[in-house]
Amino acid sequence: MSSIGTGYDLSPTTFSPDGKVFQVDYATKAVDNSGTAIGIRCKDGVVLGVEKLVVSKMLVAGSNRRVHAVDKHAGIAFAGLCPDGRQIINRARGEAAQYKSFYGDFIPAQTLCDRIASYVHLFTLYWYVRPYGVGTLLACYDKDGPQLYHCEPSGIAYRYFGTAVGKGRQTAKTEIERLKLDDLTCREAVMIIAKIIHQVHDDAKDKQFELELGWVCDESNKMFQKVPAELHAAAEAAAKAALEEDMED
Repeated sequence: MSSIGTGYDLSPTTFSPDGKVFQVDYATKAVDNSGTAIGIRCKDGVVLGVEKLVVSKMLVAGSNRRVHAVDKHAGIAFAGLCPDGRQIINRARGEAAQYKSFYGDFIPAQTLCDRIASYVHLFTLYWYVRPYGVGTLLACYDKDGPQLYHCEPSGIAYRYFGTAVGKGRQTAKTEIERLKLDDLTCREAVMIIAKIIHQVHDDAKDKQFELELGWVCDESNKMFQKVPAELHAAAEAAAKAALEEDMED
């Protein structure tokens, strides 16, 4: 009974005999079924990329973005339920603004990550709420340099050199592990992320997608911004060309 969650998945406050909280597992499944999100920390900054699945041909390009700035020096990409992601973004922006108002300085990456993780964890403690079905990648450039964090629906957070969440996470992680991240620039990472996302996208099963890219790096004056349009277009073109080459081989 406990292995399938029967009777133990009615509330996030109920543990199964195996020590699982099934609603958290279900929230993680929502993230795993979403489009792929990738983050890479380079020697000069952090790059985030998301495979945003297009649910309708009538959708205006750029709608329901999954990469957002939360402060001048920080941004978040997320995989999972879009409305849940917006709530996390709003909370992160509030935390950053509150810290700036109180201390007169930008919020450190570790502090922002801890506050987001604590907020997410709160929604696993009370019976009248459900866990957030979102996995977030936080990119930040503070006094300690560029940093990348991943916060899971359970509220646990890790600091990474490079990671991925969503449908294509396993393939993406394998590709990231092959990289020499200490020597990688953000411009190179943009090209790599575009290539990986096109590689993991399954045209037979999935809908069309938009590639969203954001970075915070020396080139952007340590401010989180969308990747410049010309670089974005070049990365997409190179990724499509590489994919066609692989198919021919």
